[in-house]
Parts: sequence; structure tokens; C-alpha cells
Amino acid sequence: MWTRLLLGVLLASTLAGAADWSPKLAAQYLDARQKEWFGWPRAASADGPCVSCHTGMPYLLARPALRRALGEKEPTAYETGLLNRLRAKAGEKPAGALQGVETIFAALFLARQDPTGAATGRAFDQLATLQNHEGRLAGAWPWYNANLDPWETPPSFFYGASLAALALGSAPDEIHSSAATGRQLHASQEYFDARLPDQPLHSRLALLWASTKVPALLARDARQSLIEEILRKQQPDGAWTIESLGPWSNHPDAPVSNGGNSYATAFTAYVLQQAGAASPRAMQWLASHQDQETGAWPAVSMNKHYPAGSMEEKFLQDAATAFAALALIESAH
Repeated sequence: MWTRLLLGVLLASTLAGAADWSPKLAAQYLDARQKEWFGWPRAASADGPCVSCHTGMPYLLARPALRRALGEKEPTAYETGLLNRLRAKAGEKPAGALQGVETIFAALFLARQDPTGAATGRAFDQLATLQNHEGRLAGAWPWYNANLDPWETPPSFFYGASLAALALGSAPDEIHSSAATGRQLHASQEYFDARLPDQPLHSRLALLWASTKVPALLARDARQSLIEEILRKQQPDGAWTIESLGPWSNHPDAPVSNGGNSYATAFTAYVLQQAGAASPRAMQWLASHQDQETGAWPAVSMNKHYPAGSMEEKFLQDAATAFAALALIESAH
């Protein structure tokens, strides 16, 4: 009896903690950052701003969930603008540093927004065309390397391939069940199997996420072992450090991140949640670490000290805020 009462008190405390954050403030922060991004010359193109791993992709994941939580009826102008950018070159994204990245994002997000649209079909056609068939990256896709953690380094190609597999697993039925998709997933599975032991935990988390749509990507024992490793690295307060998701490249000029890290905790908590292994302690930590003035989950760059007020200064914070809000919203359902 006393055990049941104690568990009830702990559960009530967890749920109460998970309510102590503001979806409205999170949405305001993310929208304000998109306003800056849309006006930033380095992100600009004739078709709209590029869809980045740090600011655009997490926004397209989190903002629809925030919209539903806030009872908003229409997508924001920034959601529409980013999707229009992905739609504009779907199936004909020209060769360049971002070709693979934006093709993967086009497939992932257009499948969600317009599963039967012509642009969605073209995005998946190009995804098939771009998959590597030879060499060390056979089975993976082109990705972006700027020596910037956590998304733009050589190990991040595994992360990008995981997002491509997630897109294939999320594809409309006609595409998902096709022989062509089966061949792509088979090739990617061989790539994942060969490279899995050498990957930073951040990249392996992305594969765990992809496996929620394509279970065959991770054998049952490997999946359970990965979840156990993730939980072993959780801090007593429910958070994860950024170091625990490495190993990372050496960045001597990076700001110091001590203790629980908002991005590491938000991304890990969200993936565990998707994998059916949600951590109430992580949700409680996230709920209590939103900045009540800015609406953001503070996080500093892993790469260098950027000038105060610069766009780059808050890239990791953008992703932390999006994944934290997404995890907390989904934990309430």
C-alpha cells in the first residue's frame, strides 16, 4: 500500500513539473529566431532561406505541435516559407554542399505535409538517386561537413543517413512499400550495421529514432543495449551532458558546457520517448529549465565563441528549444 502511495506521489510530482513550462513562450522564441533567420543574408536564396539542421529542421518538427497545443488554426509564415523552399527544388535540387541535406529534409517534411503531392514524389525520387552505392559511404547519403558539431562533421553522415531512413519509414504507403524503397533501406541497413560501433552516441540516437519507423534497422538486442547505454549516461537529476553524446571533435575555442545540457537532454528525451522508453526525470528536468524571459532552453555553441547577439551564437539553443518543447508536448498525450 505504502509503495503504491509513494509511486502515486512521485507520478503526480512528475506531471506537475511537466506543466511548469510555457508553450507560448517557446513558440514566441522559435518564431522570433525564424524571423531573424529569414532576414539573415547568409541563409538567403531566391526560393527562401535554407533549411538548417539547427534552426529550420527542428522548427518544422516542433512548431506544428506547438500550434496544436496553443489552439492556433494556421501554420506560421515561417513554416510555410521553409516548406516552400523544400518544395521549390524537390526532385531537382542542384549539386552543392546542401543537396543531400535538403533532399532528405524535403522527403521527411513533405511526406508529413502533403503525402500525395507531386513534389513529395519528386523528393523521394531524388533521395533514391542520391544514395551512395560505392566506397566507405555505400548505403548512406551526401551530407554536409563544416567541422561543426553536432550536425556537420564526418560522423554526422551517419546522423544524416538515419534521417534519410526516417524519411523512408515515414513515406506514403505507395512509396514506403515499393521495391525501390526496400532496396534503399537494405543498403542503408548494411551501412548502419558496419558503422554502428564507431559512432558517437548522438548519431546512434538518430538511428534509434529512425528505427521507430523502420524496426529492422536495429536488431532487438542492439536496440535494447543502446537504450540501456543511453540511460546509464543519464545524470542523477534527469539530464544528459553534451559530452555523453560524443565523442566529439576537438574545439579549443568552444564555450564550456558543465553539467546537464539542454540540447543533449531534449534530443535524447525526445528520441527515447519515440522509442517507447520515455524518461519522466528527463521531462521534469526540461520543464524546469526553460528560461522564463526568453522562452528558450539555453545552450551554447560546441564549436567556438560567437559574437554576442550573432545568429550563430544561438544555433544549439534553437535546436534545444524545439526538441524540448516537442518532447514536453508529446509527453502530455
